[in-house]
Amino acid sequence: QALLMESGGGSVQPGGSLRLSCVASGRASRRACVAWFRQSPGKGREGVAEIPTEGGTSYHHHSVKGRFTISRDSAKNTVYLEMNRLKPEDSATYYCAAGDGPCGLSAVFYKDWGQGILVTVSS
Repeated sequence: QALLMESGGGSVQPGGSLRLSCVASGRASRRACVAWFRQSPGKGREGVAEIPTEGGTSYHHHSVKGRFTISRDSAKNTVYLEMNRLKPEDSATYYCAAGDGPCGLSAVFYKDWGQGILVTVSS
C-alpha cells in the first residue's frame, strides 16, 4: 500500500509563510520522485515543485521560483515545501505525489497521491 500524508496547510495573510510536509509510507516511500501540485477551483492541477528522492536537483515552477523551496529528509521519508511571500493567487489545495520517474511537473508521471491540504492566502 502507498500512502502520502500532507500537513501544514492553513490560512495566512499575503506576504506570510507556511511550510507543508509530506510523509511517505509503504510503496510511496520507495518512489524515485516526489512533487507538489496545487489546484484551485475552476483550474487544472498545476505542478509546483519536484525533487528526486535519492540525489539530483529539484525543480520549481517559474511562478513560485524564489519564493517556494522543496526539500527532503530521506531519514524521515518526508518532503517539505517551504512557501514564503505568499500571494492570494497561491491559494489552492496542495497535493503531494510520488512516482517512479521521470521526475517532472506533469501529473502523468505520478502514481501515488495524497488527499490534499488547503492553503488560503487572504487579508
